[in-house]
Amino acid sequence: MSTNSSVAGNGIASNSSATILLGRILLAVIFLLSGFGKLTAISGTAGYFGALGLPLPTVTAVVVGLIELLGGLAILVGFQTRIAAWVLAIFTIATGLVAHTGWADQMQMIQFLKNLAITGGFILLASSGAGAYSIDAKRG
Repeated sequence: MSTNSSVAGNGIASNSSATILLGRILLAVIFLLSGFGKLTAISGTAGYFGALGLPLPTVTAVVVGLIELLGGLAILVGFQTRIAAWVLAIFTIATGLVAHTGWADQMQMIQFLKNLAITGGFILLASSGAGAYSIDAKRG
């Protein structure tokens, strides 16, 4: 039986689906909060992105906020989970390489390593799928 099985032999959703759901919730929280925060404070986010030297900081702030918010929502509800997980994995690595490369500063190193760990979670989710408690499972 794969970890993607929606029903165990006795008709109860498998334990792995419950743990995948918990993992999805925990991964989604940071992206939902960050995306919402960016989209409700565009000027501050754009100012920060401008200071990092990112092009078109206001447009970048909106795009990044939408990726985080919509990607986090997709992970949370288990919609197009494998695709959303790969998009957020690549996004999270890119974010670490853009915003957390001052590795002489221990906090920046920790932030970069946090991004690596989150990316690992997304790669596992992309591999396993969303589990039984998801829109993906309901859609077949």
